[in-house]
Amino acid sequence: MPQSSKARSTANKSARALQPGPQPLFERPRVRPAGIRDFLRDIGPHYASNGAVGLAFSASGPIAVTLTVGSLGGLTQGQLASWVFAIFLSAGAATVLMSMIYRQPLGFAWSIPGTVLLGPSLQHLSFPEVVGAFFSAGVLILALGATGVVRRIMAAIPLPIVMAMVAAVFLRFGTDIVTSTRDDPAVAVPMVVAFLVLTAVPALGKYLPPVLGTLAVGIVSVALSGRFIIEGGGPVFASPLFTAPVFTWAAQLELVIPLALTVLVVQNGQGAAVLTAAGHKPPINVFAMSSGVFSLLNASFGGISACVTGPTNALLTASGQKNRQYTAAVIYGLLSLVCALVAPMLTRLMLATPQAFILALGGIAMLRALQQAFVAAFATKFTLGALVTFVVTISGLNLFNIHAAFWGVVIGYGVSRLLERQDHATT
Repeated sequence: MPQSSKARSTANKSARALQPGPQPLFERPRVRPAGIRDFLRDIGPHYASNGAVGLAFSASGPIAVTLTVGSLGGLTQGQLASWVFAIFLSAGAATVLMSMIYRQPLGFAWSIPGTVLLGPSLQHLSFPEVVGAFFSAGVLILALGATGVVRRIMAAIPLPIVMAMVAAVFLRFGTDIVTSTRDDPAVAVPMVVAFLVLTAVPALGKYLPPVLGTLAVGIVSVALSGRFIIEGGGPVFASPLFTAPVFTWAAQLELVIPLALTVLVVQNGQGAAVLTAAGHKPPINVFAMSSGVFSLLNASFGGISACVTGPTNALLTASGQKNRQYTAAVIYGLLSLVCALVAPMLTRLMLATPQAFILALGGIAMLRALQQAFVAAFATKFTLGALVTFVVTISGLNLFNIHAAFWGVVIGYGVSRLLERQDHATT
């Protein structure tokens, strides 16, 4: 009997040891952080091209949105240049730091839905009031990340529902390929053909990655079209400006909560889901806290909140071995830091490029990610909740100044809990 009791005691201790304990607030890296030698060993053409395409994507459409919203809101050229400097600086610094520490492609950028919701606000709020909201949103994002509540919420939502939201957001990139080939075939069609050939013939794709080949053919097509025209001059290097924040109830109530929810649920949720689907283990809490810290940096120079984005990370994980994809993020981050220094010149260069080039390149680079999002959303369980999420997100529903992707997840999850109880019970 004593031996039996001792054996049971030992078994109970072993069982308790195997039970998962409370997760630390800061998710620790699962592997040793990468050094310069590791990076130089792991970098390759596929990863360099994915990083470059990620930068080209960020420096084109998103920058155009930023400049449009800022210009319509009455911002000066100096304030716009400072905004662009800030968002590239935080994107580059956060991406390089996080990707090297975790050896994962953790790409940071800035909130485009957040930028869009600023449009109406800038019509009746002063820019210092908006900057005050930027600071408050950064503090709120950091505080929510520090509580650990973000990770618990993301863990409670089934991945298919989140991926359905991602699929709805990414769908536009797929349709952009069709739109660009219809509207500007001289530029877009050669790019599509190059991608198909390099993908269909592995022997060619081995030496010239399909997306990199698409980029090269697109540059040639634009050059031959004679439509790469830079209008006017301007400064080359950025001159960041500090805008003293003004805190008013009107701006705080209108912007802070929508900005925070957009970053934590819509943007970081997309990024984490894309990385998870690609086989990585993103640190959700560290994402949230880093977004808060770098949002405060952005706010210091009049920039929108920082976040982890789905499209950027989808481009960074588009190809290659999982354990080497962090190098694509590092390339993207380093190029972002360069762009921060020459933000005015870069903006003029990218805006001088035909729109079809940007649409075709972004759409082609996102095809695999779009396919993966649909498979993850509708292949197994929670398919009704995923469908509702997809429909609500793509509808563009906008309540209380909060992006449709947030409401898609909320409504889709609610429908799933109500009508897919068996799926939740077996999870």
